[in-house]
Amino acid sequence: MLVAARTGGFRVLPSYRLYRLDGAGKIVAADWIAADADDDALRYAEEREPEGRFELWERGRLVGRRTPPA
Repeated sequence: MLVAARTGGFRVLPSYRLYRLDGAGKIVAADWIAADADDDALRYAEEREPEGRFELWERGRLVGRRTPPA
């Protein structure tokens, strides 16, 4: 995703993949998230999936995982 930079140019935001997981840890849905940094992407992921399990990836790097208690 391209966004306008304050300097008048453009820059590319990192792209994250949000995987929603079922109780067995299997992927049931996936969404893209564009964010400035890992912390922002994690916050957006938690807003999109407030109660459930998820993993957040940036390319091949696991950024965060949430597995709420049963």
